[in-house]
Amino acid sequence: MKNNKFKLLFFYAFVISVFSTGTFLVLRFGKILEIHKFSTEVIGNTLSSFKSELNPHNTLTAFDIFYNDVFLNLHSPLTILFLQIISIIVLSRILGYLCNKIGQPSVIGEIIAGIILGPSILGYYFPSISSYLFPLKSLANLQFLSQIGLILFMFVVGMELDLKLLKNRAQEAVIISHSSIVTPFFMGVTLSYFLYDKFAPINASFIEFALFIGTAMSITAFPVLARIIQEKGLSNTYLGSMAITCAAADDVSAWCILAAVIAIIKAGTFLNAFFNIAAITSFVLFMIYYFKPLIRNLGSLYIDKPHNNKTIMAFVFVILLTSSFVTESLGLQALFGAFLAGVIMPDNLHFKKLLIKKVEDISLVLLLPLFFVFTGLRTQIGLVSSGELWFYAIIVLITAVMGKFFGSTLSARFVGMSWKDSFLLGTLMNTRGLMELIVLNIGYDLGILKPEIFTILVLMALTTTFMTSPILSIINFIFKEKNETEVKIIDTI
Repeated sequence: MKNNKFKLLFFYAFVISVFSTGTFLVLRFGKILEIHKFSTEVIGNTLSSFKSELNPHNTLTAFDIFYNDVFLNLHSPLTILFLQIISIIVLSRILGYLCNKIGQPSVIGEIIAGIILGPSILGYYFPSISSYLFPLKSLANLQFLSQIGLILFMFVVGMELDLKLLKNRAQEAVIISHSSIVTPFFMGVTLSYFLYDKFAPINASFIEFALFIGTAMSITAFPVLARIIQEKGLSNTYLGSMAITCAAADDVSAWCILAAVIAIIKAGTFLNAFFNIAAITSFVLFMIYYFKPLIRNLGSLYIDKPHNNKTIMAFVFVILLTSSFVTESLGLQALFGAFLAGVIMPDNLHFKKLLIKKVEDISLVLLLPLFFVFTGLRTQIGLVSSGELWFYAIIVLITAVMGKFFGSTLSARFVGMSWKDSFLLGTLMNTRGLMELIVLNIGYDLGILKPEIFTILVLMALTTTFMTSPILSIINFIFKEKNETEVKIIDTI
């Protein structure tokens, strides 16, 4: 036993020493190649540089060299990206946690984190830190990563959309959701008539600007609304299921409208947009009516054959990326393709839950906050500096709330819901959140929105999302007081 250990030790020492010595000798003899490689001029330059280094006034210490290396590394694109992601995640989680503590959805905190890290606060009060942490040349990397986060997020939203729920409550949901789209859309288009001269870029036509403002007014944040309903304990109630159904129908309809608007903007005219819309419609029908039945058993394969899970996940991501590629190629945003890929996923609930769990963490925690900060970098609250601009901001907010709230509330009352549930539903449908920011960034990228109106609309999205929880509490309190008063009157009689 001892002899065996000795042999192993001897062999180890022999191999290490022989090959280490050989490596050292090769490196030493390699220096000769360097001497022959360089010309006399290069050698002369090298000698002169050596002489200048020997000059005590130009001598660099080992620490100086180390400091210079660290300084260069701290300004490399990859290091900057790491610092951006770290600061974004930490601030987003802290503010999201604080918002949850005061009864607000975490998305509010993430949006605020984006504004804080943007030019409105960090860039205004600490410009040197802002220019180091978010230099202009680094924003392209941040934008691409945020787009990947959005694609994954829209894929999850598509999977969470229950088409059966839409069928079961189709009549009431369609009436309420379409009323909550048409009313604010009309009010937004009308408002754009007064905003166009001041806020539309020179190259944006009135039709493009008006259609986009109308669409921005019509959006409901389906994911945020779903989380508010869950946090309020309304998931298993009639109001909760109706709100989810209406928001889902609202999102599907609004995204279709936005797809048509983008096609018109990119094509230039309604006639030119016809081919884009026809191609997109054909692709959507193909995915829903042909491809979805084709992959019906994908969920069962994933559950029943765990050894094939990685292959199946790769197939799912190929579907997601291919769908995004097609819609992007057809002149539509890749987000639509990601949403459609989520919609056609198999109806196996266990499979969907596992898939959402895998995708949601990296999307919501890591990549999606990058989108909020990228939006915050575009949002300059300082641009809304005059009383006139704040007046426009208030008008935009009132128009958005009035159109969405009353369009939803009155139609809900018309289909037979109580006044209390109608008011609650109208408040929930007025929640805009992340979906509004996605729409606004699309408009900004297309050159339809100036920075001033972009900032005003971001503030509107933030305000309408923030006001949801307090107004829900106020409505519940008012109707509770009303019911208690009625009970006391009956008891007195």
